[in-house]
Amino acid sequence: MADYQEEDLQKFLKNVDEITSLIQEMNSDDPVVQEKAVLETEKRLKFTEEDQEEDECRTTVNKTMISPPRAHTKNTDEINTALKEKGNEAFVKGDYETAILCYSEGLEKLKDMKVLYTNRAQAYIKLGDYQKALVDCDWALKCDEKCTKAYFHMGKAHLALKNYSVSRECYQKILEINPQLQTQVKDYLNQVDLREKADLQEKEAQEALDSSTNTAVMTKNLLEILSKPDQIPLFYAGGIEILTDMMKDCTERTLFRTHNGFSIISENEVIRRCFSTAGKDAVEETVCMSVLGLWQAVCSENEENQRLLVLHPDMGQLLPSLLASRVPNIRQQTLALLLQLAQTENGRSLIMGHLDLTGLLEALVSFLDFSDKKANSAMGLFTDLALEERFQVWFQASLPDVLLALTGVLKRDPKVTNTSALCQCIAIMGNLSAEAATRRQMSASEEFRDACLGLMAKCEEDVDLFREVMYTLLGLMMNLCLQSPFVSEVWAMEVSRKCLSLLNSQDGGILTRAAGVLSRTLVSSLKIVEEALRAGVVKKMVKFLKAGGQTASRYAVKILAICTNSYHEAREELIRLDKKLGVLMQLLGSKDEILVGNATLCLGNCMEVPHVASSLLTTDIVLVLLKLAGGDAQKTAVQLNAGIALGKLCTAEPRCTAQQGAQLLLWRMPPTPRALGRAQAAAGEGTRLWDRDLSGH
Repeated sequence: MADYQEEDLQKFLKNVDEITSLIQEMNSDDPVVQEKAVLETEKRLKFTEEDQEEDECRTTVNKTMISPPRAHTKNTDEINTALKEKGNEAFVKGDYETAILCYSEGLEKLKDMKVLYTNRAQAYIKLGDYQKALVDCDWALKCDEKCTKAYFHMGKAHLALKNYSVSRECYQKILEINPQLQTQVKDYLNQVDLREKADLQEKEAQEALDSSTNTAVMTKNLLEILSKPDQIPLFYAGGIEILTDMMKDCTERTLFRTHNGFSIISENEVIRRCFSTAGKDAVEETVCMSVLGLWQAVCSENEENQRLLVLHPDMGQLLPSLLASRVPNIRQQTLALLLQLAQTENGRSLIMGHLDLTGLLEALVSFLDFSDKKANSAMGLFTDLALEERFQVWFQASLPDVLLALTGVLKRDPKVTNTSALCQCIAIMGNLSAEAATRRQMSASEEFRDACLGLMAKCEEDVDLFREVMYTLLGLMMNLCLQSPFVSEVWAMEVSRKCLSLLNSQDGGILTRAAGVLSRTLVSSLKIVEEALRAGVVKKMVKFLKAGGQTASRYAVKILAICTNSYHEAREELIRLDKKLGVLMQLLGSKDEILVGNATLCLGNCMEVPHVASSLLTTDIVLVLLKLAGGDAQKTAVQLNAGIALGKLCTAEPRCTAQQGAQLLLWRMPPTPRALGRAQAAAGEGTRLWDRDLSGH
């Protein structure tokens, strides 16, 4: 038994004796002795209740024994908390020995403070003392059998000890306790699988070396030669190229790893100087290219090698800087290496967790200067990363640092930029802007907003030529226009004018997206609505509705709802174009509640035009609106707007009220507040307009 376990047992036995004495004194015939024992018992109970209210989970029952109530004071807790914080400070500084001393001192005063056990276990793991870490995790679980942190450290310690099956069990236990940690547990289990696979590779590689396989022996010998210091650069370049040619299968790649190949190459002073030189000469370029080629060869289909490469010191800054090199060949080789890493989920995780993402993003968008497939490859890597949730979280937090680079993308001249790569980059921004916090930051940047307008103007010069760029840009702007209230009404006005101009396009995709942006800018200002009406937007939107198409119809009916809600002239024009409102009434049968809701709003607005209600007496408008008002639509605003439209209809044409009662009987629907009451009482109430977020694609 360990010393501290023996000490804990002795304290336990001592407390048992004290409790036994208290019980005897409480049963004493002497009132003074009895009262004193009661007070002492209440004091112990008070401390126990206080312990239960603290964040650190403590219990009087554990796996091996029942602990007695602890006779400690609030001062003890304060001391332990101070020791824990002191230990944490030491841990952050990397002084794990001091951290262990602090945690141990706290545990001498209070044995069931689980956080001290788990923190000390973490420090032991940092020092490679895995057995002691496991003992501390066991003690933490005695304090709280559902301590997920203890299972995490146990899984990590068993992984280091190559107890793979036990490590998996620990991580699975976390999932049983808290299913919401599924993503984290998946990552932990993936680490176990990768480490077990790497272990098997290393055993096979060692067997090949022991059997004196030619390539295995040559790999080992070449690494020994390359470890010689202070040779000329071409000496290393030649040796690295020979070594690269030998990396044909898993055995050689694993031997490269097990014989410190990454350290031999990365820590060589001559090679490091070649990498760090800003203006590289031919020899330095040759060395860099040979190393990048070697890294690709050894990392091919070998995830453990990928992990060691990315985790090597300085690599987080080196790879992004090489990607931004002035030497095109080095940029291309670095991009090829990163694309290789990004092919797997684990590789993407390594990139996002250990590389300088700000530098990486800036380097990737700089590839738009290239007009060939390298630009598309760079945007492909950007897309792969942007789809990861971890990248999206980082992007949102780091947007102030990268917004300048993204603004620069929008300022590019599409005539001299790779069109497909530019579209892909803008589409990524559009997708990321679907998040409200990201959209808010983009919209707040005047330079970013103006860059969007500037690119629209460039594309307007030849919409057919730059059709893809305009289409993708409108997707980004559609999301930016979801920001409410608008940061700049002037900007919204300018965007609206450009979209009104685009409504003359013959391209269906451009037309639809231009209408989508316009449906969001109109709500920002009555001046914009007036200008849109003068530009004939009502007539164009009626054409949209007649042409059909759910997305286009959504935007069109919303625009009509905004216009008719604000101006009587818009209502009259809509009636002239659709005398019996057949187009709008057709939308009422749609399963799309957004379409239905805005269509009922339009109908209600049109009821204010003289004689419109009378012209609808021969239609089934009353029954349709009754069904909508009394229906069970998920969006209550559908019911509200239908009720308002019905109320306005009955107010404008009293004969509809009688028709309404007859329709209720035909429909076998009682005149409840949900239908008839809503219809009659809702007239004159406010109306509701809806929209939804769209991705940049």
